[in-house]
Amino acid sequence: MAKDLKTMFIRCCGYLQDPHHVASFQKLCGVQGSFPVKLSRKEWENDFFVNGACVKRHQDQSGNGEGHVGRQQIEGPLQRNVTAGEQHNDCSNKLQHETALLSGIGETTEQETVSLEGNRQSSGCRLTGKPSKAVESDRENGDSSERVKPLRRNSLTGDVGQEFIIQNKFLFYLFTFGSELGNEMFFIVFFPFLIWNVDAFVSRRILVVWIWNLFLGQSTKDIVRWTRPASPPVVKVEVFYNSEYSMPSTHAMSGTAIPFSLFLLTYGRWQYPFLFGLSLAICWSFLVCVSRVYMGMHSVLEVITGFLYSLLILAVFQSTLDQIDSFYLTSHHAPLVIVILHVGLGLLAFTLDSWSTSRGDTAQALGTGAGAALASHLNHQLGLLADPPLSSLPLALPPLSAALLARSLLRLLLGVVVLLATRAAMKAATIPLACRVFGLPAGDVRQARQHMEVELSYRYIVYGTVSFSCVCLVPLLFSYLNLS
Repeated sequence: MAKDLKTMFIRCCGYLQDPHHVASFQKLCGVQGSFPVKLSRKEWENDFFVNGACVKRHQDQSGNGEGHVGRQQIEGPLQRNVTAGEQHNDCSNKLQHETALLSGIGETTEQETVSLEGNRQSSGCRLTGKPSKAVESDRENGDSSERVKPLRRNSLTGDVGQEFIIQNKFLFYLFTFGSELGNEMFFIVFFPFLIWNVDAFVSRRILVVWIWNLFLGQSTKDIVRWTRPASPPVVKVEVFYNSEYSMPSTHAMSGTAIPFSLFLLTYGRWQYPFLFGLSLAICWSFLVCVSRVYMGMHSVLEVITGFLYSLLILAVFQSTLDQIDSFYLTSHHAPLVIVILHVGLGLLAFTLDSWSTSRGDTAQALGTGAGAALASHLNHQLGLLADPPLSSLPLALPPLSAALLARSLLRLLLGVVVLLATRAAMKAATIPLACRVFGLPAGDVRQARQHMEVELSYRYIVYGTVSFSCVCLVPLLFSYLNLS
């Protein structure tokens, strides 16, 4: 019985890991790839030369249903004055490498295939027959279809990715937004907004959950070492994280940990309907999880694993958040413990595998957590930004007004500008300084950051300073400007 269950579980995992399910979902959502497909031997042998012109056999489109084979002239006589045999060999070689824009059909290798457009420009033979289905659909739909490339290049290789076709722009923008809910720019806006405009008490605890989710998720990736879904058949709508391992999905983990911990920490502390909070958490998590499949970055199994893994971590830490927060705020040993813990975890993460952006992201989260924890400790010791007294709970949501919205947006805009300026200044100073200290060349920043000494120094100093400014210095600026 146990053996049968194990076999069934393994088969289920294999089924959910199949990249063709990702490709099918992408196709359902209107995403088509532009995969180059090498012509088979039989297909190119059907290309032949007649009367000094390249000719390709094709099915007659007259609709007689008899499968009559006709001829179509592709291009007029070649311009160069050579023998017919030379012309035949040249044209056949060109046609051998012609490719069609298909949606994940056929066998390809990067070394064996050449793009259709490149061959058309370099060859004396140019197909003028019926276009591929993807091209034809793109033309017929007009504005409903659009050829695009990934928004950001690969963070490790600099690869810009392959062009693909979007037939449903609404889903493209929706899932792009959902994917961004797990990226750096979202966090640099979300956490400050929560600290400055909502509840610093809640934000401190969510940061702890988020940091441990990211550390454990990225470390698990480096231990399991599963590669991203194969392309083809999967279309890489995003390539920024394509060089990282993929099991589990840390976007799914962050997209589950943040909304559910926000719900658990605010319900009862703030007055709002239970179903509203729960629905928001579920929709937020669902959008992020599904977006990773749409982007072609994760299989269904990896997203489900990330979701369940995050819930497990949240269940473990939920009961200890009060003790962790109290220790960070009140203990005299807290600063030393915070530094040793967060730096030690970063060193551990860098020993699991060779350099990649996953270790950089882990160090970035740990540096952010260390800076925020140190700033919270300093605020508590100086009596700054005290939490509301327990007697005032539950807190009532203030009525929305133009003045409240303007004040909140002003704090957010001013504060984020300060944080971005801080990050830019610290980044410009830290990487050259670290290279000089450790005796490494600073000419190529990408190459320099692949050294653990530079990357750890950069991530901890820059993002530790940014989070310290967010929790301690920017609120002081708001007090000075009477924006508190």
